[in-house]
Amino acid sequence: MKQLILLALVSLYSLPLSAADQDAVALFNGKDFTGWTQKGGVAKYTVEEGVIVGTAVAGTPNSFMCTQKLYGDFVLEYEYLCDNRLNSGVQIRSNMFAKDTTVDLGNGKTRKIAKGRVHGYQVEIDPNKPDRMWSGGIYDEGRRGWLFPGQHGGDAAKFTATGVKTYKPGKWNKVRVECRGDSIKTWLNGVPRANFKDTLTAKGFIGLQVHGIGGKKDLVGAQVRWRNLVLKELK
Repeated sequence: MKQLILLALVSLYSLPLSAADQDAVALFNGKDFTGWTQKGGVAKYTVEEGVIVGTAVAGTPNSFMCTQKLYGDFVLEYEYLCDNRLNSGVQIRSNMFAKDTTVDLGNGKTRKIAKGRVHGYQVEIDPNKPDRMWSGGIYDEGRRGWLFPGQHGGDAAKFTATGVKTYKPGKWNKVRVECRGDSIKTWLNGVPRANFKDTLTAKGFIGLQVHGIGGKKDLVGAQVRWRNLVLKELK
């Protein structure tokens, strides 16, 4: 009986937020960027038939379309479709300082973060490096680099192998993110990806990244798209 109850709870918990919980809310209204603010670079963000479209622009740093509201503990689900030549991601618990700020990274390490620099956890969209394929991994933007796989564990070779099998090139991919206290977990198309604990940042905005392309003219106009962004805050 206990096993049946546990299976029922797991099945309910894994349902899409929109179907499983009335407390889940859409982060995007499907029409415009009300409640969002662009930070960092000047990549182009538009709305097409209810989908957020980010378009790469030459000569600009990483760009981010960010929620004005900050989130701490939550479950987030979204879908993305990315040009396989691009690198992208979704920031969670991220921030931007109004002035240059030195932060304590732990273990006796510090880092100076420039004003206006978006920094924080990023759920990777990583199709442009198939030999790595770390989509669903966590990169610490502007601070420590790769956390998972990387500083907080994860076998890089196995993570890549699973990523190759799980990622759908040229198709919509679904991501689930769970942040509970110091725990951060991700899933890509229903397959577990990152799973680790970190205490550096407890709260911040959600941000949709269009990665800088430098002077690569062949990438100008390349796009990444997001839809069905749904979030439930956890108490």
